[in-house]
Amino acid sequence: MGAFKEYGRYDGLGMAGLVRKKEVSPAELCEEAISRIEKLNPALNAVITPMFDLARNDIEKGLPEGPFTGVPFLLKDLVAAYAGVPLTGGSRAYRNYIPDENCELVKRFKKAGIVIMGKTNCPEFGLMGITEPEMYGPTRNPWNTDHTPGGSSGGSAAAVASGMVPIASGGDGGGSIRIPASCCALFGLKPTRGRNPTGPDHGAIWQGAVVEHVISRSVRDSAAMLDATCGADAGAPYIIPLPERPYMEEITREPGSLKIAFNTHSPLDTEVHPECARAVEETARLLEGLGHTVIEDRPAIDGKALATSYLTMYMGEIAADIEELELILGRKAKRSDVEALTWTLGLLGRTYSAGYFVEQMREWGMAARTMGRFHKTYDLYLTPTTASPPVRIGELKPKPAERALLTIVNSMGLGKLLKLSGIVDTLAVQSLSKTPFTQLANFTGQPAMSMPLHWTDEGLPCGVQFIGRFGDEATLFRLAAQLEQAQPWFDKRPPVVG
Repeated sequence: MGAFKEYGRYDGLGMAGLVRKKEVSPAELCEEAISRIEKLNPALNAVITPMFDLARNDIEKGLPEGPFTGVPFLLKDLVAAYAGVPLTGGSRAYRNYIPDENCELVKRFKKAGIVIMGKTNCPEFGLMGITEPEMYGPTRNPWNTDHTPGGSSGGSAAAVASGMVPIASGGDGGGSIRIPASCCALFGLKPTRGRNPTGPDHGAIWQGAVVEHVISRSVRDSAAMLDATCGADAGAPYIIPLPERPYMEEITREPGSLKIAFNTHSPLDTEVHPECARAVEETARLLEGLGHTVIEDRPAIDGKALATSYLTMYMGEIAADIEELELILGRKAKRSDVEALTWTLGLLGRTYSAGYFVEQMREWGMAARTMGRFHKTYDLYLTPTTASPPVRIGELKPKPAERALLTIVNSMGLGKLLKLSGIVDTLAVQSLSKTPFTQLANFTGQPAMSMPLHWTDEGLPCGVQFIGRFGDEATLFRLAAQLEQAQPWFDKRPPVVG
């Protein structure tokens, strides 16, 4: 069976349309995807677990009739359990962990007809806004391979941007769909908390901060996939109203004249790169030209307090993850099982009281109330997606002196000393200084999207973020479709592309 050489001209729905018309077969699409992965992956390191034989077998057995029948797809190697395939979460501790069943979201992806070609790279436990795990090495950005594709869904974003596949899965607990979408000039939507399922092995992941969905080249692929996957599963921790109509219908509807607040000031009072601010300012002018009312304003949010609460959640979740490793390893976890920074955060997580953890989580509820009031005035909130264009590979890794300190702290179990030093507040600001805008929607559960509307003079993408009202992906999709038409990006491709 031959390959399909027009592959790069189509998004996922476009490919599925050709399959329905029998102009191309799923097998041809599969072989072309394999060819592109084999050609591009040595430079990008996006796919860490090929599943080519499984993909061929699925096609041979027959695919379900769905919106994406026959379309090549990749799974992020975190949370998305696929029976019989390693699920490592970027950690050597999980290198031998193989789930025995598909998670609910993977079942829904497969029911939509996609062909899963492999698993994509992510940072250990999805903890970073870059994708540089020690276990697999860094994933590189197709727009410039010296730079990061973002994280934690960086492998998926690099694969889609380079044309390995038209669409891939991602999860977003603090910006992990939107940050790589911004870095790789893609469309990335984080749905409302509870919109997509997390079962059967998870409930409220990261205290409800995490929602899974996809990263895509087109708005319509994201809309169609959310139509295919949304809705509560058995035992869901959150059950929210179903959308009024399919999202594929929403993208055909005019958004009307929206009232949109915009802001380019970091909620942490840290530096915002001029190009990221310019991206928002240019988008604001574009929106005004489309008939929207755009006003410079921002919600009364204590960004630094929320950053501390976010790091507190991180530390608590990592401490619990390390404790749970005993079930995977058959013994207590030790320092060598995880990366040094992961172990340090776990040490810190064990030093705080349950009362302190709950106190910090209450910040999230207050932020949700503040945003609820804010959206009584504004339909959407526009910010940069990130505070910096994609950083260089290795730029955010611990420096030699920091690595030496981590070694001392970890070997001596000095979590309590670190806590007493007051370093946590400093760490919270430092760790989020390049990506301070995205976490707000995770705290509050609101839907938010990154759109590829700006590139620097050096050719690096800078996305812009829109946050919508809780449960209102519809408005985001309507505006996204309007902006996609007004300022198309689909045919703008990176230097490293299939």
